[in-house]
Amino acid sequence: MKNWKWMISLLVALGLLAACGDPDTETGSDSEQSVETAFPVTITDATGEEVTIDEEPKAIVSMIPSNTEIVYALGLDEEIVGVSDFDNYPEEAEDVEKIGGMEFNVEKIISLQPDVVLAHDSNSTQEDGLKQIEDAGITVVVIENATSFDQVYDTIDTIGKVTGKVTEAEQVIEDMQDGFAEIEEKAATVEEADRKKVLIAVSQMPDVYVAGNDTFMQEMLDLIQADNAAGEQDGFPMLAEEEIVRLNPDTVVVTSGYYEENLTQEWLTHGSFSDLTAVQNEDIQEVSSDPVNRSGPRLVEGAQELAEAIYPDIFSE
Repeated sequence: MKNWKWMISLLVALGLLAACGDPDTETGSDSEQSVETAFPVTITDATGEEVTIDEEPKAIVSMIPSNTEIVYALGLDEEIVGVSDFDNYPEEAEDVEKIGGMEFNVEKIISLQPDVVLAHDSNSTQEDGLKQIEDAGITVVVIENATSFDQVYDTIDTIGKVTGKVTEAEQVIEDMQDGFAEIEEKAATVEEADRKKVLIAVSQMPDVYVAGNDTFMQEMLDLIQADNAAGEQDGFPMLAEEEIVRLNPDTVVVTSGYYEENLTQEWLTHGSFSDLTAVQNEDIQEVSSDPVNRSGPRLVEGAQELAEAIYPDIFSE
């Protein structure tokens, strides 16, 4: 069951289910030196292992879309030479050499001759493949699976140190914090009587998976003064129809990817849900899946889109 929940979380993060530790860091030995040029850099990655990057990377492979979005946000457009099959943002990533999906192509990665491979907690189940890459003399850094804004900041900070883009990473983090602060300021005008109970569905029927506690969407709902109807459960649980009826959300938000159609209509016409407050009021909303799921700078965009869907009178101005 634990492994299944982990897989659901990963599929959501990749956008495939969408209808779907704080690393210790040491700089170089000369503390007076600028951090950007203080190579070699040693960090402790998500596996708990110390990894040393000897020189500023000139060629980078990213094995998951969230890492890729961060790398591009740091201005490393020219350095990224390989990305996963699921990478779709920014647009430039679609033209970069693909290295596989849930199962990565070790030979392809090695052939690209990267200085650093940015792996992810989800790749750690394929230890043999990562070991082959390391045995080829390529540095592998495993990035943690972030489930909160603070952990995303840590991830951006870590990738900034690995790539020599510390100043840029600090700016990205500051911009995110400022963006969330602006949303929070607007949300302060939500009256208690108008506060909504929201169910966020991250998959299509018949198996309705929803965003529970310990997810980015929970943090977004907290930010905008909304209650999570599924907040008593962690991660992305699957809810039976009778449970959804019991929860009776004021608003249902469905996260949509690139291949789903008629999601709103599906909820409005589903017989078992005809008495839901959200259905009665036709308050079924759709938001883009990636910005509310991926652990990167676009989480601010996702929070804004979610806020506009739930409280349009306040956030659509």
